[in-house]
Amino acid sequence: MVADEQYVFNAGSKKNLTLLFVAGLVLFVIGVFMAMNSGHGHEGGEHASLEVSKSLVASTEVMATAEEGAEHHGSPVWLKKIYSSLWHNNIFFLGLGMIGLFFVAIQYAAQAGWSAPIKRIPLALGHWIPIAAILTLVIWFVAKGDLFHWTHHSLYDKASADYDAILDKKSGYFFWLGEPGGFPTFYILRMVAFFGLWYWFFTVIKKKMLAEDSEGGTSNWYGARKWSAIFLVFFGYSSSVAAWDWVMSIDPHWFSTMMGWYVFASWWVSGLAMITLVVANLKDAGYLKMVNANHLHDLGKFIFAFSIFWTYIWFSQFMLIYYANIPEETVYFIQRIKTAPYSWIFYASLILNFVLPFLLLMTRDAKRHMSMLKVVCPIVLVGHWFDFYNMITPGVMQRNGDLGLLEIGLGLIFLAAFLFVSLSALARVPLVAKNHPMMEESLHHHI
Repeated sequence: MVADEQYVFNAGSKKNLTLLFVAGLVLFVIGVFMAMNSGHGHEGGEHASLEVSKSLVASTEVMATAEEGAEHHGSPVWLKKIYSSLWHNNIFFLGLGMIGLFFVAIQYAAQAGWSAPIKRIPLALGHWIPIAAILTLVIWFVAKGDLFHWTHHSLYDKASADYDAILDKKSGYFFWLGEPGGFPTFYILRMVAFFGLWYWFFTVIKKKMLAEDSEGGTSNWYGARKWSAIFLVFFGYSSSVAAWDWVMSIDPHWFSTMMGWYVFASWWVSGLAMITLVVANLKDAGYLKMVNANHLHDLGKFIFAFSIFWTYIWFSQFMLIYYANIPEETVYFIQRIKTAPYSWIFYASLILNFVLPFLLLMTRDAKRHMSMLKVVCPIVLVGHWFDFYNMITPGVMQRNGDLGLLEIGLGLIFLAAFLFVSLSALARVPLVAKNHPMMEESLHHHI
């Protein structure tokens, strides 16, 4: 018998998230004040990065050219830190929302029955998608000159001393339908189209899922499966292009054919950790009565397996670039290995994202206990937050990068807002889809 369950987003939970938000805001304000009084000039970091790049690649003119546009980034260092951290947190939490939808779609496309009692949790995470869309557009238009070097007009003007032949050859990818160095029409069209279609797929699949509660039968399940399969094909393409646009183009002279996979892998295991953490805490609070150790075991196996998958992608990308030893490729990793704070984050992310999940979730029992999952999931989330920091910040801040109160405070603000939106959405619908056609299978799930 499937019981009716309704999550109550009570005053205590809202108070805790409010306190988390306020704590983050206080840390952020203190961090901004410290950054404004740190003595950095407007351009010092850019000139330092130019010297570093030249010393790293010596006679390689390509990398010298890559940093020639330093003068375009005229914002104060403290303001660039804010922009960089906003973009870092926005892309990371966008991934958590997208993986909520992706997880649901995977379950429908695979005709999985085990996950029937928990699918409302990842669905709730997907409510962050429209908020992330607005934030992405706003941050991009406000901070594009500081975040994305390729946006400056003079780089495409052959009469300018800043002319960049490499970026000029890539200009069609950003500026198609317009003039190079003008409004990046093709780039923005992709951004709007991706968010628009992602949210459309989310609303369609959500509608089918909720209709199961009132209508029963299998027609809505089949409908959700059809749209999930279509979404997965589109997401496979769009997530890769989004990774190129929103992460890799921060370092416009560097590229990796594995970046789409790498960003997805980091998003995917982070989303799994967030889903599992919410499930474990709801179960501990007396909800999700149909969820048992077997369901937790499956979630734990996902985190264990895809932590290894992320490491495989990380190593494949790093090893190929290291082995080839081509200056315009290796400078990306040299900057992250040799420069603080990127250097310690580089190694810490390997420990947090591979070593600890691998060791802590190696045994069967570890994957079945909420206490262990509550330890591992925050480790994974912090580890991949670090991972996205090192993907984004070095290309923006160069040698002025820092991981302090400003960055931690913004991370807490985003976390509080993300959880508030997700839990509010979760409280508006039944917690368990009791008319799910595979619920009976899930009740008897055993591994």
